[in-house]
Amino acid sequence: MIHRVCFNFSMKTITKILLILSLSVTLVTGLNKEAFAASSHTVQSGDTMWKIAMRYQVGVSEIINANPQVNNPNLIYPGKRITIPELNGVKSLEEQVVDLVNKERAKHGLQPLKANWELSRVARFKSKDMIEKNYFSHTSPTYGSPFQMMKDFGISYRAAGENIAAGQSTAQEVMNGWMNSDGHRKNILSSRYTEIGVGYAKGGSYGHYWTQMFISR
Repeated sequence: MIHRVCFNFSMKTITKILLILSLSVTLVTGLNKEAFAASSHTVQSGDTMWKIAMRYQVGVSEIINANPQVNNPNLIYPGKRITIPELNGVKSLEEQVVDLVNKERAKHGLQPLKANWELSRVARFKSKDMIEKNYFSHTSPTYGSPFQMMKDFGISYRAAGENIAAGQSTAQEVMNGWMNSDGHRKNILSSRYTEIGVGYAKGGSYGHYWTQMFISR
């Protein structure tokens, strides 16, 4: 059973919860413990932490945190071994949600959304933040609104939206909940969005936290 809630819900009486927030803007100028697997990268001439992060689709801060032996992340030398953190199983769940989203969109004659790993990283931070700060809301005490959070992480957009959920243990279960809620379904099936990021985190009051972020550029 999915409970649909507004912002003045009682956390004690809800086991599976969903919220929606969507915003369109015009173009302007202007921790829980999780299991990690790890691989390694041998630094080549010209490498930087940023280049390595882009290659392996992992955030720079995550690579720095996984390599405490590197005294100065701005100075890495050829031949040095860098540990590359890899979320064990988390990305698989996130990719399952993206696949299910695009299957639903195909049923309605809509173009598939492009998976954006940087947006998924932001969404994952949001799900982790809800666990660590013990809240369930689009507005984070750490990052503010999802729109400000995206911008602060360097994500540009013309339109953006967010779905969040908690308590669902599988990709199919959380998608069923979202698709059975008019507002969430509207985000998933919106023709204005072109990219998606999904972030999953395990732990906290409800056991499982999910964030979908949608953008168009």
